Amino acid sequence: MALIKSISGIRGTIGGRPGETLSPLDVVKFTAAYGSWAKENHKSNKIVVGRDARISGEMISCIVNSTLIGLGFDVIDLGLSTTPTVELAVVWEKAAGGIIITASHNPKEWNALKLLDHNGEFISASDGNLVLHKAKDEDFVFSAIDKLGALSHNNFYLKKHIDAVISYPLVDVASITKKKYKAVVDVINSSGALVVPDLLKALGVEEVVLLNEEANGKFEHNPEPLPQNLVALSATVKKAKADFGIAVDPDVDRLCFVCEDGSMFGEEYTLVAVADYVLSKKKGNTVSNMSSTKALKEITLKHGGQYFPSPVGEVNVVNKMKEVNAVIGGEGNGGIIVPDLHYGRDALIGIGLFLSALSYHKNGMRSFRTRYPDYFISKNKIELEKGVDVLQVFERIKKKYKNQPVNTDDGLKIEFDNDWVHLRTSNTEPIIRIYAESNFETTANNIALRLMHDIKEFI
Repeated sequence: MALIKSISGIRGTIGGRPGETLSPLDVVKFTAAYGSWAKENHKSNKIVVGRDARISGEMISCIVNSTLIGLGFDVIDLGLSTTPTVELAVVWEKAAGGIIITASHNPKEWNALKLLDHNGEFISASDGNLVLHKAKDEDFVFSAIDKLGALSHNNFYLKKHIDAVISYPLVDVASITKKKYKAVVDVINSSGALVVPDLLKALGVEEVVLLNEEANGKFEHNPEPLPQNLVALSATVKKAKADFGIAVDPDVDRLCFVCEDGSMFGEEYTLVAVADYVLSKKKGNTVSNMSSTKALKEITLKHGGQYFPSPVGEVNVVNKMKEVNAVIGGEGNGGIIVPDLHYGRDALIGIGLFLSALSYHKNGMRSFRTRYPDYFISKNKIELEKGVDVLQVFERIKKKYKNQPVNTDDGLKIEFDNDWVHLRTSNTEPIIRIYAESNFETTANNIALRLMHDIKEFI
């Protein structure tokens, strides 16, 4: 059981002792701390709340809404929604902020509070620390009876989000429609079932086959959209003779594709393909986090732009994008950020732009994939027990590889000629992630295994 407090929000498992899990008491405490912070930083008395379809979502949503009402906020509850939809709704409502109740790619026993500012963006690290201190000190005051807030429900914002995607200048609905695509979509028993099919219909996709379409939070498989979890999607694409498959995570901010032959397009290459398309239409810079493929840098340079890396975490990518005025950015986990729509990972705009790019390609998706390099990233993790001094472990690894270029902006990134390995603690789970990239799968795996051995030895 776990409770993790980070720039990615307050995340924990359901069931167990307060202070050790995401218990109802912890939900009240952190929601009240956030609401108190929002009240101090914005004049609006509105907060937008939305959730994915997790089993615990309705329970937590009721607690969050009641706590905010008790602080004097008017709550606009979107019900089942997506992370990017809530982000957009905060701006559309001119709200003081928003809370998204989702643990993203984590299994069903997890849930989380993702906290947004009045721009519909994740709160900064410094503001996050203020919220954590308020929660620790119970530094919040509830409203008197005549100043309680009110609750309203709004289920129109998913449609408004779809309209924003199909109206985006680089989304070519006519070109997509001409292709008469057939798609298979794995919506992993969550909010994607409510919006992805309608988006595809609006984009002109002729036929859509849904997998795991009941939004009940009982995930049919591990909800992280990785190849080992998409076996059924791959098989169905081939069996149905579909043009491609699409997978999203439970809160619809990550996106990956499957080719017509059942092979993976590669979640790392969702951003690469979208960036290639966007940069062909307008020049500019790009950003991705340090754990993402070097292919984005190569594509950016080809189009005459500059590439900039950032630490892992959506708020870090967004900050770097603003700093360098990037026209497209995101993360190698299939997260697409289109800044002139909004500064947030958004699978829906990602689908619109990716299918626009694909529609200009003469042949199918497998052929489309060959336009990009075939680098391989080996993605691994080591679970951490309580009390492990990760900083000391990293310091010993840094010393061992002192003759290699090392970046310490976010954990440790070590370069080996044209290859790299990135070690960092997760913002969302009690683990160390070990990502390694090379031109060859065997080399990437070997680099990752070598560093995993080092970590275990030093622990």
